[in-house]
Amino acid sequence: MPPLSIPIGSRLVGPGHPTFVVAEISANHGHDYDRAARLVEAAARAGADAVKLQTYTPDTLTIDCDGPVFRVGTTNAWQGRTLYDLYSEAYTPWEWHPRLKGVADDLGIPLFSTPFDLTALEFLEDLGVPAHKIASFEIVDLELVEAIARKGRPVIASTGMASLGEIDALVSTVRGAGSPPLALLHCISAYPADPARMNLATIPHLAQAFGVVAGLSDHSLSDTAAILAVGLGASIVEKHFTLARADGGPDAFFSIEPPELARLVAAIREAERAVGSATFERSAEERRNDCFRRSLFAVADIGVGDKLGRDNVRSIRPGAGLPPRFLPLVLGRKARVAIPRGTPLAWDLLE
Repeated sequence: MPPLSIPIGSRLVGPGHPTFVVAEISANHGHDYDRAARLVEAAARAGADAVKLQTYTPDTLTIDCDGPVFRVGTTNAWQGRTLYDLYSEAYTPWEWHPRLKGVADDLGIPLFSTPFDLTALEFLEDLGVPAHKIASFEIVDLELVEAIARKGRPVIASTGMASLGEIDALVSTVRGAGSPPLALLHCISAYPADPARMNLATIPHLAQAFGVVAGLSDHSLSDTAAILAVGLGASIVEKHFTLARADGGPDAFFSIEPPELARLVAAIREAERAVGSATFERSAEERRNDCFRRSLFAVADIGVGDKLGRDNVRSIRPGAGLPPRFLPLVLGRKARVAIPRGTPLAWDLLE
């Protein structure tokens, strides 16, 4: 069975460890290096645990063709554009990668990327990234999956668009190629994603069915899905990140801004504390509230040898006496000593 945690940089990611929050820069740099560097810095300030890029060129993803099948058929901001045109605007120049990794390294935050072909994979290997991401649309490219897995670095794969059989093929390919540490991110490949259609209950099933670290690649604009995912066992949360949606760009309309990322990180940390661990121990705060519990009290003066009955014993607040479940064992017994009204009952007061 693969390990239940995966190493990314100096962090262990998985159950029992803090949720690993990844800020996906994607196309939100607007082909401005300074803006890309500010995105890395803003992600670190907001509390993200890692920053992720995408490594491709328009020519490694598609061809320059305006045929009908090369035009985007979605109903969002990409509608009608050719794939080549969209990726020409969205791609991150490769010469920026070492510089951005240097910015991230100086901030103490790992930076990794999604290689979309074998040349990108070799480029990222030379860069020494701590992990490789496989995008939802690429998990069916098993040749690429196998090449990524053979590098031995931790693999994080999004499962958007994939059937159960396709996920199984991905996992089998990764494990057949050296079985590097693997995480699967539940994902709905809609931009933006509707939380009502996200079926987050899939997350624990991914973890159990495949014996992997599980998480969420979240394309929704609210915090709800990510926070709930943490409650369901997500160890990784990935969100697209921009300095300002108003700046535009191919991915800005489903990306969150720095204050929103900071709020999300804080909410995730609070959710982790709320999940805690399975226990029936009473907390210190609860123990201080014993005055609000019921227990058995003398509600009238009881003399030595008098019988205890419903006229002189009741279950009332506070919780300083015998628990109410002992009432049947108390009724009918005689008092060993005088028991003034308002005395919490205890066994040593009774014959």
